[in-house]
Amino acid sequence: MKIQKLIVPALSLSLLLPTTGAFAATPTTATPTVSTKAADLRAGLDYLLSEHFALAVVAMTKAYEGAPDAKQAYDALDQNALDMQPAIEAIYGKAGAAEFERIFRAHNKYTDNLVKATKMDNKAAIKKAEAQVQSFVDEFSKFLATATEGKLPQKAAAQALRLHEDQVQDVFEKYVAGDYTGAYTEYREGFATMFTVSKALSGAIVAQNPAKFNNGSVDTPAADLRSALNQLAAEHFALSVLQMQKQYNGEDKDSAALIKAEASNTAAFKKAITSIYGAEGGNQFEKIWVTNHIKAQSDYVTALKKGDKTSLQAVKDRISDFTTEFSTFLGTATANNLPAAAAKKALVAHEGQVQMVIDNYAAKKYEAAYKADREGFKTMFGIGEALGGAIVKQYPDKFKMTAAKPMPAKPATPAKDASMMTVWMKLNSKQLKVGDKMTTMDTMPMVKNGTTYIPLRYLAEGIGAKVAWDKSAGQVTVMAGKDTMKFWVGKNTVDVNGKTQKIEAVSMVDSNGRTMVPLRSITELLGWDVKWNKSTGEITLTKSM
Repeated sequence: MKIQKLIVPALSLSLLLPTTGAFAATPTTATPTVSTKAADLRAGLDYLLSEHFALAVVAMTKAYEGAPDAKQAYDALDQNALDMQPAIEAIYGKAGAAEFERIFRAHNKYTDNLVKATKMDNKAAIKKAEAQVQSFVDEFSKFLATATEGKLPQKAAAQALRLHEDQVQDVFEKYVAGDYTGAYTEYREGFATMFTVSKALSGAIVAQNPAKFNNGSVDTPAADLRSALNQLAAEHFALSVLQMQKQYNGEDKDSAALIKAEASNTAAFKKAITSIYGAEGGNQFEKIWVTNHIKAQSDYVTALKKGDKTSLQAVKDRISDFTTEFSTFLGTATANNLPAAAAKKALVAHEGQVQMVIDNYAAKKYEAAYKADREGFKTMFGIGEALGGAIVKQYPDKFKMTAAKPMPAKPATPAKDASMMTVWMKLNSKQLKVGDKMTTMDTMPMVKNGTTYIPLRYLAEGIGAKVAWDKSAGQVTVMAGKDTMKFWVGKNTVDVNGKTQKIEAVSMVDSNGRTMVPLRSITELLGWDVKWNKSTGEITLTKSM
């Protein structure tokens, strides 16, 4: 059975780190496992950082709405910061943990200040809050670089933190504008970013303290699998809880956008299952996952809101059927490496926690609701270890570390069948094709004053780069491997690895809020060949990878 690469963040910040220590590909004959000290550290940071993002978004939107549970949402966010302390103290001592707490907890206040300023439409206060957030980025990136003795460079840390803050603010701004679909699309991107950050940070810590982690690595195929499954499972829980609350409140447009986001999560989960167990396994997963699970959760809210105990029990029975059917599926698929009984126990706990959140929320017991929310979110991080561990045990050869290849004495002749990456777009079309995968953008390439412009974010992310937007400076940063490019809206210059170059036309922002850059300039900078079909408006980019 061929196992394809699972869904993981497109470009890890580890690309910005030295390829030594925790990130080195080393030969090994050891049996692969998802449970090592290094993988545990990565998973722990996956949990705390992704929960921070999820709670930050909830706290900001609840505060803006003046929701009755706004205080409890912020308290949960603050407690998340406090819960990070033990992990930091175990590595950097009490002084390091205290400094971490001071900086990190304060930045939660800064985003809260931004919410209040936005609600009052106080431009000066908004600017002040944004400056506070930037001061956090500067101070915390310096702290991380110092603490890790440069294993996580300050520049890389600052870029990651700025990206995170921009994504949180983008979700909030779209939410305030009523663009719920856009908000939750950005939410999923921001949520995924936290797993990229945790891999980079845990890798730096392990590289700095190899003996504490048995000379292990956070960057193994097994650890990647565990993290990818944790990301999908935790995102599912976070979206489900939020959707059920919005549905209960009668916030139909918001709820509908969350259902759409849940469908995207399901599609990603299906892709992961398909990559391991084939199309038939993926289809079977989707049918079980949706029918008496995703749909049943929505029906649960309907019955709860009506106070219809008979209907509520009927939904609970359906959910019970789901736990039985899905646990059987997992037991069979993993050849009993994850026993059905163990899987069912975990699923029953998960469903109980989801119901506990909405039950307490409906009863206006908000403190209890957020306690259940945090417990339920944490539970999902056992999924990657349990299911990932079973898969690795089932297919150990697929998850062995690859030995580093010795350097040849002479430069090798490029293979004739070197893989070629192709990106296709078309003027006035929202379709983007990367390789054989077609996706839909929310904007389209265009021609203005004789210059062809393409959307920078979609091009960059389509080829595996990361994009960060600094709203105050009107600056877009593209991180592609070892290269960093900075564009400024309204300027015909670009900074490439610290050197300023001119481009053929100014970058600009279109009506959809997307940064558009001159086609010829960006592709030449990235080393792509461009084919332009003037009659059809088709743009084809190719590059040997």
